Amino acid sequence: MKAMILAAGRGERMRPLTDACPKPLLKVKGQALIEYHIKALVKSGFTELVINHAYLGQQIEDYLGSGEKYGATIQYSPESTAMETGGGIFNALRYLGDEPFIIVNGDVWTDYDFSHLPKAISNLAHLVMINNPPHNPDGDFFFYENRLNETKGNKLTYSGIAVIHPHIFKGCAQDAFPLAPLLRNAIANNQISAEHYLGVWLDVGTPERLAELDQA
Repeated sequence: MKAMILAAGRGERMRPLTDACPKPLLKVKGQALIEYHIKALVKSGFTELVINHAYLGQQIEDYLGSGEKYGATIQYSPESTAMETGGGIFNALRYLGDEPFIIVNGDVWTDYDFSHLPKAISNLAHLVMINNPPHNPDGDFFFYENRLNETKGNKLTYSGIAVIHPHIFKGCAQDAFPLAPLLRNAIANNQISAEHYLGVWLDVGTPERLAELDQA
């Protein structure tokens, strides 16, 4: 199974740290944020990686290289301008193939064990959900009996970790577009399984959160 790390965001909330450095290369204890994901994925047996980038993307390629030093192979999916989450994944499908693949937001920190993700799914997606953090108190989707639905259960927050089947992009065109509407359509058709993760997770979205993580 291949894995894609989403790394094309501009990191506006992280300025001025991101004025000259792409957010995935910001460091925690001397290691770039994106390296933690790469090492965790490789440790869990996922060594074929795709990384999209836009703002200062060449820095990411220069820093990570071919992936050989991590025991992985990395293919890059450059975007002249950021295509949002849905558009960025759709643009990278030529590297990801026709089978389900993992996606991971490049700006989250977690101790989630990627080997727990299902290697095959009969649905359009499998999402890892977490308790609602302070910056998203109302949550994203309803979770009930290991599935997402429109009205039943507890409303939890999407962690940015998922297994996605490329069929979820059926009918999409090459453009910038969000992923959330595709997920909501799949939820309406009972096509998304899910799990509730209770471990460590942090959206590293501001300089303050980055500093807190570095201290922790």
